[in-house]
Amino acid sequence: MQDSGISILFKGVNFQRLMSGLWVTLRIALITIGLSVVLGLAFGLLMLSRRKALRAVCRAWLEIVRFMPQLVLLYLVYFGFARLFGWDLDGETSAVIVFTFWGTAEMGDLVRGAVSSIPLHQRESAAALGLTPLQAYRHVLIPQTVRRLLPQAINLSTRIIKTTALVKMINVTEVLKVGQQIIGQFYRLREAPFWVYLTIFILYFLICWPISALAGRLEKRWA
Repeated sequence: MQDSGISILFKGVNFQRLMSGLWVTLRIALITIGLSVVLGLAFGLLMLSRRKALRAVCRAWLEIVRFMPQLVLLYLVYFGFARLFGWDLDGETSAVIVFTFWGTAEMGDLVRGAVSSIPLHQRESAAALGLTPLQAYRHVLIPQTVRRLLPQAINLSTRIIKTTALVKMINVTEVLKVGQQIIGQFYRLREAPFWVYLTIFILYFLICWPISALAGRLEKRWA
């Protein structure tokens, strides 16, 4: 019997291959998110430094990240730096480096904005109560910062997950790359691209929608 468009997803190990590619996507995203949160917290505090030179360097980093497409950065690291310095970088490592470079800057700016948004009288009130700077941060500033930061950080996580689709351009066999390989096997079947890409869309949706919904719920709850 001739294969139908949707049947090719369950032919042989095609669906298992898609799940394996999805795990590669999630692995890159999870490592990137973890590193971006840790480094981004430090970067955000550096952006609040009283030293103008340090703030200028941080601002330059942020602007580079915002104006340079992630795909160009991927090519620069995977093809450029690897050949220039003789580094043995695989695609996944290059992706983690680039997305962490981007995620750290974005997370740092979120941290800066969250801390800066806390009214000055909160600090003054903490000092009037006799709290030390460390106690003020622990009991007053950090809890408010977390409430402002967490929904935005969760939204950034969904952006990182979606952006990982770019790694197929540097030969990483993630879910989109696997989908293209499956379509190539059934190139004579006109419906194949529709059903494969629709499945990939649904997989991304099932991952990102709950995360985005959580961020929206937290924003409403803490408003």
